[in-house]
Amino acid sequence: MSNIYLGYHFTIEPKEPGSEILIAELGEKAFETFTETETGISAYVKKDLWDSTILDDIYILQSDEFKIEYTVEEIDQVNWNEEWEKNFEAIDVDGKCHVRAPFHEKTDAEFDIVIEPKMSFGTGHHETTHMMIQHLLEIDVTGLKTLDMGCGTAILAILAEMKGAQPIDAIDIDNWCYLNSIENAERNNCKHISVYEGDAALLEGKKYDLIIANINRNILLNDMQVYVDCLNPKGLLLLSGFYEEDIPFIDASCTEKGLTYVKKFQRNNWVSLKYVN
Repeated sequence: MSNIYLGYHFTIEPKEPGSEILIAELGEKAFETFTETETGISAYVKKDLWDSTILDDIYILQSDEFKIEYTVEEIDQVNWNEEWEKNFEAIDVDGKCHVRAPFHEKTDAEFDIVIEPKMSFGTGHHETTHMMIQHLLEIDVTGLKTLDMGCGTAILAILAEMKGAQPIDAIDIDNWCYLNSIENAERNNCKHISVYEGDAALLEGKKYDLIIANINRNILLNDMQVYVDCLNPKGLLLLSGFYEEDIPFIDASCTEKGLTYVKKFQRNNWVSLKYVN
């Protein structure tokens, strides 16, 4: 598979909620990385996974409620950092966790995480990652055997280790995310994170005290039984990657499998849920 990506640069009016709707729809396709711009979003897809019909059934593009225009450019992986650095700003979560790139200055935040995402999703800018960080900041994870499923950049696994969780498995189906997660774990001096390339099939026979799954609704629903089977008694499941209107489907799947709802975070229309076994 080549390392060529196509970058779609969308101008959206009105920007909100247009941007989040478009990201959700593109996320159901092969698009895997998104950055916010002043006028909309940029979305990136591997050229090998692209075809000329990729935008044909994106509903918002046909909507009269939004004016959306876009340009497309070809980007080699080696140019990705330059592309990303144009849009990347350090972020702060609740004054406790600072997520930054190697070229940003270190702050005195309790948890200082250095991420170089390259082509991986999960810089902390997206609402779902931000909320998962909020969940982790509230939980005493000391000594918890942890799974970061769909780890992207491994940002959540890294924070979990910084807070005392171990051992930690970080899994992503995308090769670039797998390689990037290894790099980011090393960059943050993590000693207890094992990174694997694959999907839920890797979880057979595994047991965890804490499972973090920031993916999308369809994959979560498809793999929910696997996650529940992997949870130890009183184990915690943190979920995100879906919208407020998806909650009834996610909640029904969790509760019918014996989990108990604990808490919700919401940012814009995105939500993150916490359950206990």
